[in-house]
Amino acid sequence: MADRRPTMMDPPIESLLERVDSKYTLVSLAAKRGREVNSYFNQLGEGLGSIVPPQVTSISRKPLSIALDEISAGKITYHRIVEEDDEAVPDEDGGEG
Repeated sequence: MADRRPTMMDPPIESLLERVDSKYTLVSLAAKRGREVNSYFNQLGEGLGSIVPPQVTSISRKPLSIALDEISAGKITYHRIVEEDDEAVPDEDGGEG
């Protein structure tokens, strides 16, 4: 097997995809956490303390990169909400609908 070439992406996408069930989940999770990290840095001087600080030490100062580092480290997880199918409800005239 050939050696992997070094890339600018650290952590590698492959290791991030092992933590989630799809690339769409990864994008949503990273975007949401990136916004939370950005909000945390913006409210630092105000002393509100309502937003969770970054969970890993990162050399990056970009909120999205910090979020990806957190996902790679397993500090950020998600729970898939599964909607249950409702039973067929009969219409007013007695038919199902």
